[in-house]
Amino acid sequence: MSLFNVDYDVIVVGGGHAGSEAAAAAANMGSKTLLITMSLQNIAQMSCNPAMGGIAKGQIVREIDALGGYSGIVSDQTAIQFKMLNQSKGPAMWSPRVQSDRMRFSETWRLMLEGTPNLDFYQDMVTGLLVENYKIIGVRTSLGIEIKAKAVILTNGTFLNGLIHIGEKQFGGGRAGEGASFGITENLVALGFESGRMKTGTPPRVDGRSLDYSKMEPQPGDVNPSKFSYLDVTKPLTVQRDCHMTYTSPLVHDLLREGFDRSPMFAGRIKSIGPRYCPSIEDKINRFADKDRHQIFVEPEGWNTCEIYVNGFSTSLPEEVQFKALRSVVGFENVKVFRPGYAIEYDYFPPIQLKHTLETKLVGGLYFAGQINGTTGYEEAASQGLMAGMNAHLKVNEKEPFILRRDEAYIGVLIDDLITKGTEEPYRMFTSRAEYRTLLRQDNADFRLTPLSYELGLASKERMQRMDIKQSKSESFVNFFKETSVTLAEANPILEAKESSLMTQPDKMFKVFSRPQIELSDILKFEKVQEFIEEHDLDMEIIEQAEIQVKYSGYIEKERNNADKLTRLEDVRIPENFDYDKIKSLSYESKEKFKKIRPISISQASRISGVTPTDISILLIHMGR
Repeated sequence: MSLFNVDYDVIVVGGGHAGSEAAAAAANMGSKTLLITMSLQNIAQMSCNPAMGGIAKGQIVREIDALGGYSGIVSDQTAIQFKMLNQSKGPAMWSPRVQSDRMRFSETWRLMLEGTPNLDFYQDMVTGLLVENYKIIGVRTSLGIEIKAKAVILTNGTFLNGLIHIGEKQFGGGRAGEGASFGITENLVALGFESGRMKTGTPPRVDGRSLDYSKMEPQPGDVNPSKFSYLDVTKPLTVQRDCHMTYTSPLVHDLLREGFDRSPMFAGRIKSIGPRYCPSIEDKINRFADKDRHQIFVEPEGWNTCEIYVNGFSTSLPEEVQFKALRSVVGFENVKVFRPGYAIEYDYFPPIQLKHTLETKLVGGLYFAGQINGTTGYEEAASQGLMAGMNAHLKVNEKEPFILRRDEAYIGVLIDDLITKGTEEPYRMFTSRAEYRTLLRQDNADFRLTPLSYELGLASKERMQRMDIKQSKSESFVNFFKETSVTLAEANPILEAKESSLMTQPDKMFKVFSRPQIELSDILKFEKVQEFIEEHDLDMEIIEQAEIQVKYSGYIEKERNNADKLTRLEDVRIPENFDYDKIKSLSYESKEKFKKIRPISISQASRISGVTPTDISILLIHMGR
């Protein structure tokens, strides 16, 4: 009798951040789902830094939560510190970040998945895919077991032919203490897929009991911390753990240079490309030779553990070189190392081989999500997993796919960048990648995405009702500012104190609040405002949302108009099997890229690297536009 005598709707291969979100999404939407992972004890493991969110990444976590994913809830429930980054800038740049308890994070993810209906688990290595006529029908494991499914999502992280480097030593592995995965790459290449190699790295982990924190700068969390999830199932932290900051020095750099001749990166043993914006310490010393020090963030791995993550000291130098250099860092004079840093090389598949749904163009029903697509970061991976899980369920049930536009979500920007432009280095999200970032703020992800997800059956009724109430109260507060007048006696004392020009006649509160010198704390001094807040029971989330709508209304409206122009081009669809060869006036480069990427709209075609405005005009004319 077989272990599996039923066919699954969706099989998810890999239990990292992408796989966990994919499995939860497909199962919660109603698909009979199987999650296969090489280690059930390490589901959603934080392989690198013990944190979620950050610049642009925090917006992604908020979007995952708004869509009904689990990452925001798990992050809140296991947070040890919360910070809203970039608050000195405009709200489009504000980015939430939590420091997490790494062990509790993985445990909470597993328990949430185990509590998800329609979801089964199996621990084994998937070594091959079952494909008939370029359509997926299941997977084969290392035990030779064949499991049938209508859709398969590959979320293999850094495990595909993973190779770990520490100095001159190298050994197979997907991450420290875990073996690599073999077979899938070879299977995909045989089917016609193009593959490549990437690398990433991680710092040493050290014993916090051996550090002298009195020599370091404390890095506390926010005084009034917020949280990720829009739901009330999580609460902001009332107690937080401090991180700390110290610095390298010329002595540290000299000690590290002593090992450069044995560095796998400089010696040429690592030929693949690593993350541009998260370089190793040896790469920073080499590239920024004029700097005599670099920041080191000392981050606890949990509430009770003494394990410390040495953020900013990613390295693959020999372990004795790492240790000697660490002991020369201020506060690390007596450091004890739990494990050295290392670099890891792994297989990935250039994402231009995917559709916007993350389904492969070559094999129907096969989806890729996470680092297999060339991305780096838990948040980027989780968002892809969520979208792949949703679309796999929709395809199995013969429903329309779910695709987010660039003006709807950072997730839409991420996926569009990947499949339109591809990537030759680990891709990470930044606010600068989003041309409509004023629309895509972390505070309004629920307004943007929850109604879409609720309609598809993923976002819960509770989530939708909470969003409706928040939106209604926010809009009424904004209308209050538009409709309520203030007298000279009420406004001028505040304007004078803020060195803003005085009013000469009564005016609407909206106009007064729009002045750049006037802040929320000033507006809250108006008795009428306080009365409205109390009467309508407005919490700080709604008050801040209304503040943004008032103070940045001009920017928001302008960006919305620009986005609407983009949407009109998105609506000009290009047939799937469009014959570009028959358009003789197209440039050779554009023609070849159109044929390879197969853009689905004129808007996507215009974003392909190397495509000229002239070629877009020719395409529009040919399509009768």
